[in-house]
Amino acid sequence: MDYSYQYSFGQNPMVDIMSIALCVLVLVAEWKAFAKAGRPGWACIVPFYNMYVMFQIAFGEDKGIRFLMLLIPFYNIYLLFKFYIALAKSYGKSAGFGVGMVFLGFVFWPILGLGDAEYDGAEDW
Repeated sequence: MDYSYQYSFGQNPMVDIMSIALCVLVLVAEWKAFAKAGRPGWACIVPFYNMYVMFQIAFGEDKGIRFLMLLIPFYNIYLLFKFYIALAKSYGKSAGFGVGMVFLGFVFWPILGLGDAEYDGAEDW
């Protein structure tokens, strides 16, 4: 079977540069959003710990470990929407902004992290 049509890194340098730039932009935006919430910015680059900290930001200090409920099939879809809506509301944004974060995170994270949004506190779960 011929797999020569598949994309590999380096075939189109412009796409590669744009992809890396977008990843760096989202990473910087997440770092700033963590800092706005009074959490260490480096936490956004540590796998699993970043979700724990984001759940603390969205739902409160004692609710962080509930990110493990994302492992429950089908419930995780509901929880993902609930989480991003709560995260958006904790920064003073609307529920629609939270839904936008689910589908277009690369657009909404920079708005949240680099924009004028201020952390208002965790939502009650």
